[in-house]
Amino acid sequence: MNQLRQVMIARTFIFVVAFFACRCCLAQFSIEDCYRKAQANYPLIRQYDLIEKTKEYNLSNVAKGYLPQMTFSAQATYQSDVTKIPFDAEQLGFSGIEIPTVSKDQYKVTLDVSQNIWDGGNIRSQKEAIRTRAEVEQRNMDVNIYAVNDRVNQIYFGILLAEAQIEQNRLLQDELQRNCDKVMSYMRNGIANQSDYDALKVDLLKAKQNESQLVHTRRAYVAMLARLIGEEISEQTTFVKPQAVRSLGGNNRPELSFYEAQIRDIQANDDRIAAGLMPRLGVFVTGGYGKPGLDMLENDFRLYYMAGVKLSWNIGNFYTRKNDLRKNKVNIRSVEVQRNTFLFNTSLDVIQKNTAIDKYFDQLKYDDEIIALRNSVKRASETKMANGTLSGTELTRDINAEQSAIQDKILHEIELLMAIYNLKYVVNN
Repeated sequence: MNQLRQVMIARTFIFVVAFFACRCCLAQFSIEDCYRKAQANYPLIRQYDLIEKTKEYNLSNVAKGYLPQMTFSAQATYQSDVTKIPFDAEQLGFSGIEIPTVSKDQYKVTLDVSQNIWDGGNIRSQKEAIRTRAEVEQRNMDVNIYAVNDRVNQIYFGILLAEAQIEQNRLLQDELQRNCDKVMSYMRNGIANQSDYDALKVDLLKAKQNESQLVHTRRAYVAMLARLIGEEISEQTTFVKPQAVRSLGGNNRPELSFYEAQIRDIQANDDRIAAGLMPRLGVFVTGGYGKPGLDMLENDFRLYYMAGVKLSWNIGNFYTRKNDLRKNKVNIRSVEVQRNTFLFNTSLDVIQKNTAIDKYFDQLKYDDEIIALRNSVKRASETKMANGTLSGTELTRDINAEQSAIQDKILHEIELLMAIYNLKYVVNN
């Protein structure tokens, strides 16, 4: 039983290892996956929580304006003179009467409690201003986070281009190796010579050299993408080549929401200005202990209190109301100018990107025909080489010409995809 159990455990372990190994080998990424992962991994993403917490703290602090406000104070003074009754009691016939005077040293400890009854909407306007300001900061964060997509585009399509070039380079090496083998047999039959073989061998070595460079380029791009998305990427990871579908629809860039949030934030100031014109009504209670108390004729320490209702109205706010409202309108127009400028520049980018897409579509129309013709010329050269009427140098020239045409097509395909996704980035669609 123990041996059977050990065998089952071993088989299970091997199965789990094999399962995860297969998953690692079959791992693949799409460009949309990279967008999500890069944004989630971007350090600035944590700022959203900080903005939200700051908003909650500020709202909580402002809401405490509805609670009773208490002020404690203590004071000790010495003054050069005090109030005295300006007559002599004995001269008036009141003998034996002593008129009290206040000490020049005085002491006072008070606790003031006030309760806001109506503040004219001031606290409500402050809360709205806090919310709109937090929204502006969040929409600004959206703009900064969205910029990560542009970095993903550059890196992702750099990887796709390097992979396509590596694959084509290896096909070129296979073809050059086959021709080297053929020329070697031709040399044995006296049809070719050593220089023909050397010409092909040089190009084969150059192809291997280029492969090494392309592999390092891909590795560098993959390392940058891994850093950007915060995940390890194995050498076996597959990067999905997106479809060449042109983006349609309107402009959904986060900058537009940012401008709208700024306008709402400025408009919230109108409520604050209106609240500043309203009177304030509240009640208060003051309790104290001091010498003298409320009775100035008693020069002893006494407890005392007073209570009342207080109405205050800052009339001076009416002087600046019109200018404050006009200033808000100017600020709104300023934001609108920024938004219109952004839309204008975006429209220029859209025209440029659409022109580039049309160009690459047109170029791809001819690439296959050019490659077919180059391939026909190369095959004819191989036949001539087999008949001993063409040198190895001339054959490598035709092979390289075909290779150049194929590389042009690869480049045009990746450039087309990148132009399409750059257009998607411009309009966020």
